[in-house]
Amino acid sequence: MRTFVHVLVNTAFANLTTSYLWWALTFWIYVETENVVATGVIGGAYMLFIALFSMMFGTIVDRFRKKAVMMWATLAAFAVFCVDGAFFFVLGEERMIDLSQPWFWIFAVVMLAGAVVEQLRNIALSTTVTLLVPTEKHANANGMVGTVQGLAFLVTSVFSGLSVGLLGMGPSILIALVLIALSLVHLAAIRIPEPEIVHAEGQTRWVDVAGGFRAVRLVPGLLTLILFTTLNNLVGGVYMALMDPYGIEMFGVQMWGIWLAVGSTGFIVGGAVIAKAGLGRNPIRTMLVIAALVGVVGAVFTLREWAWLYIAGLWTFMALMPAVEAAEQTVIQKVTPYEKQGRVFGFAMTFEAASAPVTSFLVAPIAQFWVIPHLRTAEGQAQWGWLVGDGDARGIALVFVIAGVVAVLLALGGFLLPAYRTLSRRFLEEPAETEAVGGAVPGPGVSAAGALLPPADQRAAE
Repeated sequence: MRTFVHVLVNTAFANLTTSYLWWALTFWIYVETENVVATGVIGGAYMLFIALFSMMFGTIVDRFRKKAVMMWATLAAFAVFCVDGAFFFVLGEERMIDLSQPWFWIFAVVMLAGAVVEQLRNIALSTTVTLLVPTEKHANANGMVGTVQGLAFLVTSVFSGLSVGLLGMGPSILIALVLIALSLVHLAAIRIPEPEIVHAEGQTRWVDVAGGFRAVRLVPGLLTLILFTTLNNLVGGVYMALMDPYGIEMFGVQMWGIWLAVGSTGFIVGGAVIAKAGLGRNPIRTMLVIAALVGVVGAVFTLREWAWLYIAGLWTFMALMPAVEAAEQTVIQKVTPYEKQGRVFGFAMTFEAASAPVTSFLVAPIAQFWVIPHLRTAEGQAQWGWLVGDGDARGIALVFVIAGVVAVLLALGGFLLPAYRTLSRRFLEEPAETEAVGGAVPGPGVSAAGALLPPADQRAAE
């Protein structure tokens, strides 16, 4: 656990630095151009890049030792940001911010590449939970991950804006480079005990989509779990796409940034509760219950244009979200063989990350060009005022209500699926072996030392 905490803190620090720079880019673009299309395209492209590269990242995690992967990812991000910083200072800020020229888009895409590479560390971190933490403590460890992610969200949302507003984009790049270099030095000093890398199906390809799919299909019900999480993220993406416009409508830009930071403390509290209490005997049931509660919150926290209702709902929403993520990770870590977990996490992230751009590119325009204008007409107010009340942002509120109801129905429907019972039974019956190298839990057909068992010994073990 001590080694895991060091790895967790280091990864959190590296991710915080990357997020700080990425948020600084977003704030800088909007402050200098007031162009929401540019920020929307950059944000959507970021999630698309994660979806495109997650499978390759998962294959790399399975193919090499976890510390080496983390070192490479951090070095790659540092190198990319160095190149991008040099490009920024050579051309100058005035030329860089001209959206009609290619320089801005080159600068933004290169920075996007550095930020996406850092996601490789997140997949590696999920597998180190299996490697370093006893099985019965997986949920607690995943809760700790949620806590530090919430802390990173809180810090970056505040300090990125302050950095860009007080110092500018150039100094913000230099600060990020120093912080990444410090995280690299700290990571080099961490010793992660790992078994020899062995692949059940021989040498893996660099992008092993088929291997990831086979690893998922080997566990009955796991594909359904990933598809459920993808659909849940798709619905949750509605909240994430429209929370900022709703908050700005209600509080204004300056105050909304402060209230968003207040609401994001829910991430920290929710992760801390899981780290302390775990997820219960059956994390899959816990995930579905929490997903239903998230839907209820999403359906009611904008029913009236009351500031206290919105902030309370926002805080509750963020406090519940870590449990959904931790539950999925806990299940994958226990039912998937360790040597295949990178590809399974990469496979899951590919679909789950792809749901956010779908929301941004489809739901946001529908809200912007149809629902919001309709609710601002007398006919729309008469038709829906009984439900969402009066105010300037009732169109967004109606979208929230619909998304919340869909989320509740989706979660309740999950209890009726045969895959829920199958995967729950598999999770509860899977032995919780903890006396492996580095605390790792050997998967089916893997010895405690990480070597493959012969088929006859596998049958004897079964």
